[in-house]
Amino acid sequence: MEQNEKLTWAFHRLGGMDQVTLETAEELGRLRELDPKLWAALSCPASGLEFDARTLELLDSDNDGRIRIPEVLDAMDWVCERLGDLSLLAQRPEALPLSSIRTDTEQGRRLAVTAATALKNLGREGEDCIRYEDVALAAASANALLNNGDGIFPAHADLDEKKQLFIKSVLAVVGGETDASGELGTDAAGIDAFLAALHAEKKWRSSLAEAPHPLGEDTHAAWALMQELKGKIDDYFLRCRLASFAPVSTASLNAEEQLVAPGEHGLLDPAALASLPISRIAADAPLRLDAGLNPAWRDKASRFFSLVKPLLHNDISLNEEDWTALCGVLAPYGEVLSARPVPASSANIPPADASGFLASISDADIDTFLSDDSADTLKAMMAEDLAVNDASGDIAELERLVLYCRHLHRLLMNFISFHDFYSLKRPAMFQAGTLFIDGRSCRLCLPVADIAKHSAMAQLSQLCLLYCECRRRVPSGSASGDKMNIVAAMTAGSDAFLREGRNGVYVDNKGEDWDATLVKIVRNPISIKQAIWAPYLRASQMAGEQIAKFAGNTAKKVESAVAAPAKTPAAPFDISKSVGLFAAVGIALGAIGTAVGSIAGMLMALHWWQFPLLILAAFACISGPAAFMAWLKLRKRTLGPVLEASGWAVNGQLPVNLLLGSALTSEAVLPKNATRTRHDPLMQKSRTGKFILAAVLASAIGIGYLAYDGTLMKYLKLAFTVEMPAKPAEAPVPANPPAAAK
Repeated sequence: MEQNEKLTWAFHRLGGMDQVTLETAEELGRLRELDPKLWAALSCPASGLEFDARTLELLDSDNDGRIRIPEVLDAMDWVCERLGDLSLLAQRPEALPLSSIRTDTEQGRRLAVTAATALKNLGREGEDCIRYEDVALAAASANALLNNGDGIFPAHADLDEKKQLFIKSVLAVVGGETDASGELGTDAAGIDAFLAALHAEKKWRSSLAEAPHPLGEDTHAAWALMQELKGKIDDYFLRCRLASFAPVSTASLNAEEQLVAPGEHGLLDPAALASLPISRIAADAPLRLDAGLNPAWRDKASRFFSLVKPLLHNDISLNEEDWTALCGVLAPYGEVLSARPVPASSANIPPADASGFLASISDADIDTFLSDDSADTLKAMMAEDLAVNDASGDIAELERLVLYCRHLHRLLMNFISFHDFYSLKRPAMFQAGTLFIDGRSCRLCLPVADIAKHSAMAQLSQLCLLYCECRRRVPSGSASGDKMNIVAAMTAGSDAFLREGRNGVYVDNKGEDWDATLVKIVRNPISIKQAIWAPYLRASQMAGEQIAKFAGNTAKKVESAVAAPAKTPAAPFDISKSVGLFAAVGIALGAIGTAVGSIAGMLMALHWWQFPLLILAAFACISGPAAFMAWLKLRKRTLGPVLEASGWAVNGQLPVNLLLGSALTSEAVLPKNATRTRHDPLMQKSRTGKFILAAVLASAIGIGYLAYDGTLMKYLKLAFTVEMPAKPAEAPVPANPPAAAK
């Protein structure tokens, strides 16, 4: 098909969405022409998916941890330049047929030759397909060669001993790089850095030889001991000056209080003894060399003073002026010694102790390394290695093609469309396993890093979500097992018995089982059936809670009354004070009786066939609103927020309808060929329940008939009519009262 010809894209309606099929070579080859707004996803994580990790690594060309649309398009263009029949991608073959590699492009021809050579080296010349395992073996063999195209040479066995020693010395001084074989090696830049370090070391050794050596061969040993003793001797003369300035501080300057703190064997700890002054402090006293030295420093001090004896004026003592002069005599040698160059290294793997190894190289070995032709020979070999055909690079290209041919179409079916998810033929690449809990299995499970952060976004999906902490059984000899968090969508059944703390089993796609503990539930309607019975369940729960609460309060009152002693005698019952109460109760019972009678009369006036209709109407009035609201919410269920919380960028709604929900969550069902025995030997057998039910039904029928006949109202009026006591007659007031007597 010509590129300028208009392409007819094929879409399949799945789950309320238009899913592009991507089954033809024309669709796959012209993927860039598909509007990005029609893609199901814009990006996804490059890890944590049920997908080949190496393929995801190759797709993530910028190594930012995400797969985006441009990277998918670039991968498809790369395949188009090397694969002849793009429809092969839709087959997802385990092995790449060599005949499918293009031979009309330079890239394709190189891959065809590389594939044939790899099979030949594996002893399978003439085969017409190559697998990923074959490519891995070929890559390992090619990388193990000295000339593998990376320009890095380890101390390979193909090199002679002289060159191997040279490379080992380079690695010890300036470090190295990782060769394609995985071993540590060096490149031309490392050799140049090593030679520069040798030149600097040789120059420094020459300047050190020309520096003043006041003690001859003993100068270096005396300088090293002076660096160890200088702090203690300087501290001694400072304390002596302070003792001269403040004689009362002599005891504290000698740190005599530490001498009364013996250690484990009644003596001072070696570290505590070494912290004391090198000799006893006295005002302006010289440092005696023959006696009074701190035992912790005596050997080093004696050795030092024996070396510098030619430079001292007094063999017995050393004053501060002589000490300062001695330091000045050895200072020029110390300056040159401290100017020793440090080998510069820019290698990715630095050396362990470059200065120490460089110091161990003799002058003769340095001259040998600098004059020998090993450096030039190795650099020339490295240049040839980089200039020749990059065998490892070609094998890496072959690896990419084999992996893309095997996995790329599955990525497209989980990225451009969610065909794998909605077709239910195979798990989508974000479905990590199955959670078994509460007699159901949930197939829509995703790994979660942060439960609180994930649930804040995922709750917008209108799905019932179960967050679980999963732990794998601890293997023998291991201190702790593996841990992970998952979220599972419960899309069928009911959540009546789902509570935090319940346990289940999670089985990942590898078949490994984990102990799962429910730690958080995002509650949303699961099914219409659950919504229909929800009002009655809530009413029964509320009634049970109220009865339990009333019974508990009554029991507490009875216990309090029994425990508390009676303080005052109970007052006698006065019926005259309760007349009004009895009248109110009578009126209330009368009203209730009237209502019951009216309802019973209406019911008795109905024909027999109207009773089922009445029950259905009452059922619809109670359950209808709840079912309707649940239906509205179930229509809004979408997978998008769940994937968004897991790092995806979803391009549109991903609805989860009732049919898909029933497929994602399976309830326990007996096998079709199972037999079932109705007799249960553990079922409680009692006639009391049947007798009570019959009595209630008979009483209801009798009360209804009496209410319909009017007899019930008659007896209720007689039972609750209370005669009020007659009031005493009052004397009549005369019309014209007699005038008062004056």
